[in-house]
Amino acid sequence: MRPVRMELAVCALLTLLVAGCSAGASSSGNGAAEGGVRLSITPPAGRSDARPDRGITVRAGEGKIGEVVASTEGERVPGKLNAARTVWHSAWALNVSSRYTVTATATGQSGDRITRTSRFRTLKPTRTFTTQIIEGYKQTYGVGMPIILYFSRPITNRTAVERALEVRTSKRVVGAWHWDEQCGVAPVCLYFRPRHYWPAHTRVSFTAHLNGVEAAPGVYGHHTLTQQFAIGSPLTVTVNTADHHMEVHRNGKLFARWPISTGKPGDETPNGTYLTIEKANPVDMVGPGYNIEVPWSVRFTWSGDYLHDAYWSVGDQGFTNVSHGCVNMSPENAETFYEMAVPGDPVQVVGSPRAGVWDNGWTMWFLSWKHWLHGSALHEPVLAGPSGSTFVKPSSLAPHRPRPEHGNGPRSAGSA
Repeated sequence: MRPVRMELAVCALLTLLVAGCSAGASSSGNGAAEGGVRLSITPPAGRSDARPDRGITVRAGEGKIGEVVASTEGERVPGKLNAARTVWHSAWALNVSSRYTVTATATGQSGDRITRTSRFRTLKPTRTFTTQIIEGYKQTYGVGMPIILYFSRPITNRTAVERALEVRTSKRVVGAWHWDEQCGVAPVCLYFRPRHYWPAHTRVSFTAHLNGVEAAPGVYGHHTLTQQFAIGSPLTVTVNTADHHMEVHRNGKLFARWPISTGKPGDETPNGTYLTIEKANPVDMVGPGYNIEVPWSVRFTWSGDYLHDAYWSVGDQGFTNVSHGCVNMSPENAETFYEMAVPGDPVQVVGSPRAGVWDNGWTMWFLSWKHWLHGSALHEPVLAGPSGSTFVKPSSLAPHRPRPEHGNGPRSAGSA
């Protein structure tokens, strides 16, 4: 009987030593089959310079993935399984210069369950880029306000950048991204604009998952940018330079029709659908023959056009244009508008012989939806909602109601 006992003991020892002989075995190997199941993790264990933009991929052969837990410095890495439960991939790029641990399980057709673990480090880039957003934390903006991003370096892999941007909105919104290489404040700018104006009181949560994204050869993002802001009540203005009046609509209803005076011949206020940018009371305005402090001033072009109090031209308002490009109002009306206005309120100028110029202000609404969408690297609209955003085919959307287009022309020289 002794030989038999010895043989049983040897078999038991071999069972413990040979990986994969029992259900529930764990290994840091990559791809070997156990119980008929193959399970691999990429990047593999021990990698010290993994490409962050390629993310994490877990694959199962002859079985189904049960669970994947990936983390870095205690932070869980989100990811998604395919419908067949054979492939799991991380949702976004990985952080640069970071250590990761990935543990995955899979179950074979016979019910055998295996576990794999990979520990690796992502590369440390020699060149990086940063991104800034215009919107302030929990600030309120007008219904025309775009998301405005400034990049510190030229961006060549624009599709990767667009795919890394997530927009969550409390109300369903269709919009699109648009690149601008002539914005003047950065090597390149990127804007998100809704197809129509934002719904009133929409809450927006923005995340740029740019850490680990290769935006140009060898140039990686090294931070994740987040911001929250809100859209306020609708406030829109139509400035008619020909009949010397402006209409103010609030919450979709006519709030006021005020007499105004706009740019005189040679200094015409340029046509276009602008957005209010900033306001101050007063603003120091300097021009040919004047240097004055102007009360209740709301800017809408970079070249110096404001809607403001012009107590000196009240007698001309409603009859003739005498300004250097600004929209002159009475003190009472200017104060009323100033108190209501926030950045991003639409200001449409019509009736002028001069056309507005792209990028002289926040001119995102100069473009039709078709032209706006063409400025996206993906040429695909974004459908945003409470659960996040996704790119969709243009054909999947209802027909768009066109907005008037405004052509380009010489830059206005507006001031007071």
